[in-house]
Amino acid sequence: MQIQVHSDNHIEGSARLVSWVSATINSQLQRFEEELTRIVVHFNDENGHKTGSHDKRCQIEARPKGLAPISVTHHAASLEHALDGAMEKLTHALEHQIGKLRQRRGPSHRDTLEGGNSSAQDQMLEEDFMTQQLQRSA
Repeated sequence: MQIQVHSDNHIEGSARLVSWVSATINSQLQRFEEELTRIVVHFNDENGHKTGSHDKRCQIEARPKGLAPISVTHHAASLEHALDGAMEKLTHALEHQIGKLRQRRGPSHRDTLEGGNSSAQDQMLEEDFMTQQLQRSA
C-alpha cells in the first residue's frame, strides 16, 4: 500500500509529518492492506495565517483494488485531531465497502489460514446434520 501526504502552503510538509501520517495509517488500516493500493492524504489550513477553531482539514482518499476510490474529510482545531477524525470515518467506510465485498467473495486465503479450514468445518457440520436426519427417520 502506497501512502502519499500533501499539504498546502500554510502547513509544513516535513519528513516528520509524512512519517507520523504513514505510521498512523499503517497501524489503523493494516487489516485492509491486501485490498488497498494507495492512500492519499491532503492537509489544509483553511484560514491560512489566521487562527480559528476547526480550520485544519484532513482529506483522505483510499483506492481499493477494483473499486471506486473512497474519500473522507474531517475538520478540527489541530492536524492530529483532523487526521484522527478522518481515519475514523475512513475505517468505517472501508469496513462497510470491503466487508460487503468479502461477504460476496467468501473467506480469503488469509482468513482461512487464520480461522481454520472453514470448508472442512462445513463438511463436518453437514455430515452431522445428515446423520441426525437419518437417525430421526429410522
